[in-house]
Amino acid sequence: MAGKPLRAERAKRRGGIDPKILASNSMNYETILYSVQDGILTITLNRPGKLNAFTMRMANELIDAFAVASEDDAVRAIVVTGQGQAFCAGMDLSTNGNVFGLDQSLRPTPDDLEQRFDDPEIVRGVRDTAGRVLLSIFDCKKPVIAAINGAAAGIGATMTLATDFRLASEDLRMGFTFGKIGMVPEACQSWFLPRIVGLTRALKWAYSAKIIEAAEALRCGLVREVHPVGTLLASAQEFARTLVSDRSPVSMALIRQMLPRNSAEPHPKRAHQIESLAMFYARISEGKEGVASFREKRAPEFSGRASQTPEFYPWWK
Repeated sequence: MAGKPLRAERAKRRGGIDPKILASNSMNYETILYSVQDGILTITLNRPGKLNAFTMRMANELIDAFAVASEDDAVRAIVVTGQGQAFCAGMDLSTNGNVFGLDQSLRPTPDDLEQRFDDPEIVRGVRDTAGRVLLSIFDCKKPVIAAINGAAAGIGATMTLATDFRLASEDLRMGFTFGKIGMVPEACQSWFLPRIVGLTRALKWAYSAKIIEAAEALRCGLVREVHPVGTLLASAQEFARTLVSDRSPVSMALIRQMLPRNSAEPHPKRAHQIESLAMFYARISEGKEGVASFREKRAPEFSGRASQTPEFYPWWK
C-alpha cells in the first residue's frame, strides 16, 4: 500500500467514501508514502535525496491524502513524518519554472480572495499552495500527529502547525525563515503560530528567521515531546493509538473540529450553540453505548463512523 492512494472502489469498500470524490482527487503518489496499519495512517514525505524538499506535486498529493484519510473509516489517526534524515527542507527552489505556481498576470484583491475563494483561477494562480495543505489538515476529521525528524524549514515547519501534536527528534532544526528570502509567513502561520507559542515569540521567530533546536522548541511549547532519532516514528505511532483506542470515531471527529474553531470565536455563545448540537446528537447515538459500557464496566463498542457525521456537520459552511 505504501506509495499509493486508496483507489475509489477499494476505499468505498473500506470506509463508505463517495467514489466520485475519489475519482476526481486520487492520484498515483510520487512524493509521499501512504501506509495504514492497525488504524494508524503514516504519511511519509518521500524525497529523501532532496531532504524531502516541497514541490507543487507534493502539495497536491498531501491535499489528496488528507481528504481521502478524512473519509476513510479504516484510518483512526494520522502520523506525518519525513523519509531519511530530514522532515522537510522547505520549498524546492532548485526546480525550474514557476516554483510557487502563481499566475503572475493576475492582480488579486482582498475581494477576490473573499468572493472567489474556490474559483479555480484563484485556487491555482493566487492562493498560497502551502496554505491549501494546512487547510486540508485543519479540515481533516482524524487526529494528526507530526513526527518531525531533523531539518524542518519554511513549509517544512509551517505544515506541522495544523497538526494536533508535534513530536520531534533530538536533532530537530526548525526555522520560519521566510524573511531571509524576501518572503512572508505562509501556510496560515500568522494564525497558528501565535496561538501555539504566543504573539511575542512568534514575531521574534518570524523577524529573526532563527533556527530553533529541539530543547527550545520543547521549552516554548512548539513540540510536545523530544525523542531519540531512532525511536521518534514508533513513539508517534504509539501516541496516536492512545488517542483513538476505545473512542468513538464520530466523537473524535467533532472534538477535532470543535476545539480550534470554537476557541477562535469572539463570544462563547457560538461555542454553546455548536456544543448543544453536538451533545444532542451524541446523547441519542454514540453516547448511549458509552454510558452503557461505563455502567457494565466493559470496553465500549462504538458503531458510528467519522464518514457519517450528524447532519449539522460541517457547521462552519
